[in-house]
Amino acid sequence: MRTTTAAEWRALGTTVRVVVTDPALLESCNLLLARHLAEVDAACSRFRGDSELAALDGTGGRPVQVSPLLAEALDVALRAAETTDGAVDPTVGSAMHAIGYDRDFTLVREDDRPVRLTVRRAPGWRRVTLDRRTGTVTVPEGVRLDLGATAKAWAADRAARMLARTAGCGVLVSLGGDTAVAGEPPAGGWQIRVQDVTGPVDEIPGQGPYATVGLHGGGLATSGTTARRWRRGGQELHHIVDPRTGLPVRSPWRTVSVAAATCADANAASTAALVEGTGAERRLTRRGLPARLVAQDGTVVTTPGWPTAVREAAA
Repeated sequence: MRTTTAAEWRALGTTVRVVVTDPALLESCNLLLARHLAEVDAACSRFRGDSELAALDGTGGRPVQVSPLLAEALDVALRAAETTDGAVDPTVGSAMHAIGYDRDFTLVREDDRPVRLTVRRAPGWRRVTLDRRTGTVTVPEGVRLDLGATAKAWAADRAARMLARTAGCGVLVSLGGDTAVAGEPPAGGWQIRVQDVTGPVDEIPGQGPYATVGLHGGGLATSGTTARRWRRGGQELHHIVDPRTGLPVRSPWRTVSVAAATCADANAASTAALVEGTGAERRLTRRGLPARLVAQDGTVVTTPGWPTAVREAAA
């Protein structure tokens, strides 16, 4: 039986967890992961004025050469937009800024100034052009990008593959609950708890139903409206924005968990399900994606492929 050991810390404004099947390699994997996430932050952060992504705001619609890392992150974001028919759209940056999510979340919660909520459709991902051959990006004037819906999941995928290849052991990387695994898994798979509210893995959730599943490969992501909530001037807000309105989505689901070939695919599908609302479970079924959806009243709905012998409990 493979023994696992883990480390947990913070980066990219969220909790980072890395688990390896060879305890002797944990420290070196941690160092490699920290360097990788620092590079991702410098390329993709919406909250850093010196990031590559922020520099695209002032390009005025001119083609700009970007680093291979940012080009890859944009490619993943645009592919997610295409596969979800725009339910996940990287051009919601201005909408996120308008609802007050314009800085690290710990600072967002401390700001109680009122915001004016206005229905305004996102410009649309088709207006952004990425030339994959030359690595140039064209962002129209007035369009602000936000990779928050895809970047952490993509970074988890990339990190898990890199660490497993370098260390030669099984690796799990979780960034705020977006989880990717690579290499040989432990016996029974990687045991992952899915729940309504993000919290320490060694603590039973204080509210909402939760379940533990075994993941043997690919990725698993949970998107929800119960975490990352804040109040501004009496308005209750959260971080899942509907590109059709530019406002926090109103969904019959409070959390959606999806397993897929990659964490990026799982995250795009789970976020899209919240935006799509009623009937999302049927669309996930048609795509062959195992999923667990929790309705606002706590009712749990699963799609074919989600393990039937899962340990499910109500907090």
